[in-house]
Amino acid sequence: MKKKFFAFMLSLSLLMSTAFAAPAWQLPAQGKIFTDEAKQIYIGNTMGRLLREQFKINFAVPSGWTYEKFTVDGVNVERLANPKLKKSSRVVLQLHGGGYVGELSDWYRDFAIKQAVIVDAREIFMVDYRVAPEHIYPAALEDTVTAYKELLHRGIDSQNIIVFGDSAGGNLALAFAIHLKENNLPQPAMLILLSPWTTAENNLPSRSKNADRDLVLGKTNPVMYPAVCNPVYAGKIPLNDPRLSPIYADLTGLPPTLMQIGGYELFVDDGIELFKKATADELNVTLSVYAGMPHDFSVLLPELDDSVKSFVEIKNFVNLYMQR
Repeated sequence: MKKKFFAFMLSLSLLMSTAFAAPAWQLPAQGKIFTDEAKQIYIGNTMGRLLREQFKINFAVPSGWTYEKFTVDGVNVERLANPKLKKSSRVVLQLHGGGYVGELSDWYRDFAIKQAVIVDAREIFMVDYRVAPEHIYPAALEDTVTAYKELLHRGIDSQNIIVFGDSAGGNLALAFAIHLKENNLPQPAMLILLSPWTTAENNLPSRSKNADRDLVLGKTNPVMYPAVCNPVYAGKIPLNDPRLSPIYADLTGLPPTLMQIGGYELFVDDGIELFKKATADELNVTLSVYAGMPHDFSVLLPELDDSVKSFVEIKNFVNLYMQR
């Protein structure tokens, strides 16, 4: 009798957890639209709140999705899978931002769901790579390579892998792709770079010009702005070293790349300079600048119409170069 009661309660618990689980995010037809001045006020107020709340979010695995954590040779990796897309061949590898000092957080777990939905991926792997100051270059790169090799070991074709990298994760994605090329390892299908940090130097004009206008990464951010001005992940490596500043690297042979940057962000010139170098190296690269937007706008402000437009652009880019 006790066993039957326990089984009943377990079944009821699973049923209730399924019934009350949040539905998966869906790409909206349109986001919030503001005039330019009102948009900056909204961004400033939203970022002020997020900073006060330390970017806390109640992450919930959507109904029917699976979520797991595992370790590969000491590297922490997390996986989300969408049961509705079991037949899809697409897989996302997420390299989160955070100036190489911020760890994988619930904010990025939640954004991972959006990434998977946008590109119709059956699963997404998030690399919880080691961060500075305890772990300097090449710790994050080593962890990413380890995670990628695990995906290949699982039988996932490299040409089915979409690498997303935002901010420092964008820097890491480029360093990762360059490492693959230099070591004769298969490239992923493409790179999606959101507000990528493409040079550890601080001499590009937008670093000073947009220091006040970038309401995400600029002077109003007491943690991340100093992290950009003093990139501790570099260790003793010169800041213009191609391993840290891919605008100086050989980009030939890298996969198709989409870059999205905000017109008001600290890294707008990072994106422009990388685009120039990539074009000179004959890389298939697309750069989109979203006027008036701050750093990582689609990650932190997904409700804005600019972000929705950026999601549609990502979806179209992926569909152009990949089979489902």
